[in-house]
Amino acid sequence: MLDQYQLQLTRMLEAEQYGEAKQLLRFLMNCQGEEKRHYEEWGSLLTWLDMAFPTFEASDHGYGSLENAELKADEDEDSFRRDALAPEEYDDAYVQQVLYIMRNHPIPDQQVLALERAAHIQHPDVDEAIVAWLTGSELHPALQFKALQCLHRRGVTGKLPLLRMGEQVELEIEQTPLSMDGFPEPVSRVLERVESVTEVIDVTMPHFAREMWKECLQCFYGTTIYDRLVNGDDETIDCFAGALHLIVELSLYDRASDDDIRDTYGITQALRFQYEQACRSLRQVALLQDREDGSES
Repeated sequence: MLDQYQLQLTRMLEAEQYGEAKQLLRFLMNCQGEEKRHYEEWGSLLTWLDMAFPTFEASDHGYGSLENAELKADEDEDSFRRDALAPEEYDDAYVQQVLYIMRNHPIPDQQVLALERAAHIQHPDVDEAIVAWLTGSELHPALQFKALQCLHRRGVTGKLPLLRMGEQVELEIEQTPLSMDGFPEPVSRVLERVESVTEVIDVTMPHFAREMWKECLQCFYGTTIYDRLVNGDDETIDCFAGALHLIVELSLYDRASDDDIRDTYGITQALRFQYEQACRSLRQVALLQDREDGSES
């Protein structure tokens, strides 16, 4: 979601919406879990905007007033996200515009942003519109996951039949993880394993590993490969960690030593088939992402 906020910030600055840009920066600086350099960049930009445009502040709509932002400084990230994405007042035209963008915008990032907005809209048409779109359209699996998260945030419950990564599955909306912390423990163990190995190779690799793993989880959540991961043992963790390392290294350097990676993660000949299954699943996600990026260029 960080990319959507960064894109929105850029557009505000280009449109000389300096008050709204300052309010968004304050929102971002109250979010948690991002890299330190992001907070430093946001802080520097906010300081410059305050000095260059001291009289510009956000209106009472959209990002809210400065006073409201300060009163909410100790609230959780969900509160800041809600205030940032949902105006205090909106009419049917606004609701229909958000739903139209969700269904029809050619850029997936904008569809995701529309889902983020829809999560905070109180309107009787929204739940039905999202479910109909999700179950009646052929969507990218990561976009499906974002729609499931949106429905969960809206309090919708029940099962939905979906075609995900070539599999027909039935998912319970209320079980959809809303953050990385919401996934079962094996998910985080895979990432921790890869981070501990890659941080001594290249300091940038753990960051790319986190992003790649997040994309993979969004795509194969609820499928057979996901069930195999969350119900697996330590050897399963090793296989997925080795596969993630391989995919990240290939994406960064266009080369990787499969033998070295298998040796590092303790993948024996007996685990070779399980490891290669994990590699195929992660490669499938990487190819989907490449095609999506290519369609946007």
